[in-house]
Amino acid sequence: MSTLKERIKSLVLASLVVASLVQSYFLIYRLPGGGDSIVTSETNYVKTENMGQERNIEDLIFPDQMVIHLGEDKHTVFYPGNTFYQLIYSRLQGRTFDDFQRRSVQSVNWDQIRKENPGFELSFKEGIPVALLQRVMRLGTDSLFQGETINRISIYTAKNETKAHALFFSAKGDVVYEATQADLTVQDVQQHVDFGSSWTPYTLMDGGYYIPAEALETIEADVPTGQFTVEQMQRSLFFDPSMTRNIREKDGSEIYTDSKRSLQVKQEQRWISYTDPAAPPAGQIDAAKDALSAVDFVNQHGGWKGRSRMMLDTTDTKTKLQFQQYYSSFPIMDSMQFRFGTISMEMQQETVSSYERSLEYLNEGAETKKSVTLPGGDKLKALIQKVAGTNRKVVDVYPAYRPSSIEDGLKLIPVWVIRFGNGEETTVS
Repeated sequence: MSTLKERIKSLVLASLVVASLVQSYFLIYRLPGGGDSIVTSETNYVKTENMGQERNIEDLIFPDQMVIHLGEDKHTVFYPGNTFYQLIYSRLQGRTFDDFQRRSVQSVNWDQIRKENPGFELSFKEGIPVALLQRVMRLGTDSLFQGETINRISIYTAKNETKAHALFFSAKGDVVYEATQADLTVQDVQQHVDFGSSWTPYTLMDGGYYIPAEALETIEADVPTGQFTVEQMQRSLFFDPSMTRNIREKDGSEIYTDSKRSLQVKQEQRWISYTDPAAPPAGQIDAAKDALSAVDFVNQHGGWKGRSRMMLDTTDTKTKLQFQQYYSSFPIMDSMQFRFGTISMEMQQETVSSYERSLEYLNEGAETKKSVTLPGGDKLKALIQKVAGTNRKVVDVYPAYRPSSIEDGLKLIPVWVIRFGNGEETTVS
C-alpha cells in the first residue's frame, strides 16, 4: 500500500512539474508582442469589439513615391500600388545593407548624379526612424546610423564602376550614409531602371520635385461608404461606457466623458476626437516605440479600413503620427473643410494622449470608376506658377484624391497637390 501511495505522489509531483514548465513556456515565449522584433511595444492595450482590420506596422511603412533615373536627365515616377513599384520594393526588402560610412550631404552634387546616373530613389518624405526602417529592410547596426531618421534612399550605378551605390539620407538634411556592403549588383540596378524605360516621362524641376511631361492617366471613383456608430466608439474607448456622461456643445458636437477621458463627436463631419490627459509626463522620446504603441492602440480601438501609410513628427515632448489612407495608388486628402482618410495621434511615453479619426469608411469593391487625366507638361507648369507666384517656393508636387460627399458614399477626385516650403499645400486639376 505504501508503495502505491509513493507512486501516486510521484505521479502528482511529475504532473505539477510538467504543468509548471508549460506555464513558464507560455509566460516566456507567448507574451503579446513576440520576442523577434527589433523594437517592441511595452504597452498592451485591451482588445475591444472588432470594427476594422488589424495591421502590422510593416504594412504601414512604404515610400510615398519611387523615382526611376534613366540617365541623360530622363526620369519617371512610380506610385504605391504600381506593379513595378511593388516589384522593386519587395526585391529591395530582401537585400542586405551594412557597413555604413557617414559623410556630409554637401560632399557630392546630387542633382548631377540624378541626371547622369541610372538608378532609383525611394522617398519617405516625412522621415522614418532607422529602428522602424529595419522592420521592412535588412539594415546592419551602426551606433551613429541607428539613431537617424531617413527620408530618402538612393541607389545608383556610375560609369566604369562595377559596384552599385546605396545611400541613406538623414531627414535633418546634413548627412548621408553609404552602405559599403550591399548585395545589389550593377545588373540588378539596371534591371530595375529598365522597368521605367517605357513609362510616362517626368521632368526634374529646380525645386527638386518631378512632374510628368504629359497628362497622367488615372481614375475617378464613386465609392460607397459605411459608418461606425458613436456607441461602437464609446464601447471601444471607455472601460465602462455606462459611466460616461454626455455634454452637448453650442457648435452641435457632443462630448462623452468618464471624468478622465473625453470623446468629442462632430456629427456633421462624422469625425471623432479622443483625449486622455492621464498620459505620462514628458520624458525621453522614442519615436519607434511610440509608433508601435500607436499601431497597437488603433488595432484594438477601431481598427483599419483600407491601406494607410505612416508619417511621424517628433517634438521634444511627444510623438505625432498620421496614418494617411490610400485609394488605388494615391493618398486621400484630409482637410479642415472635409475630414476623411487620416488617423491622427499624439503619443507620450508610449501612451495615447489624443486620437482622431473619421467614423466613415470606404466599402471598396463596389465602386464605379471612370478614366480621367491630370494635366502634365506645360499646362501643369503654368498651373504651378499661377498658384506659387513669384515668392512661394514649391518643394513637392504629387497626385492625390480629394473626397466629396455623394449619396451613400464619396466621390474621389484626382488632383495635383502642390506643397510649399512653409508646409502649406494647395490643389490644382
